Amino acid sequence: MAFTPSKDHKRREREQKKLEKRMARDAAKAEKRNAEIDAQEAAEEAAEKAEKETAEKAAEEERKAKEEAEFEAELEAERKALESGEN
Repeated sequence: MAFTPSKDHKRREREQKKLEKRMARDAAKAEKRNAEIDAQEAAEEAAEKAEKETAEKAAEEERKAKEEAEFEAELEAERKALESGEN
């Protein structure tokens, strides 16, 4: 005589399949959420890096401008000294 699985066994199989699908769906959602968080953190880091680089460039330009102004002031002082020495 052939053995046939009970209805209860079939029900448990269906429930197991549903559970596996739900777990896979939840895992996919969690992976997507983690990817979004990682992307957001990477964007924030890139923005911070760009801001830092901009600040460094501005500071470097300010330093160069200050050096140029000091150099121009020295040249002007030397020119005045030469003019007053000649007069």
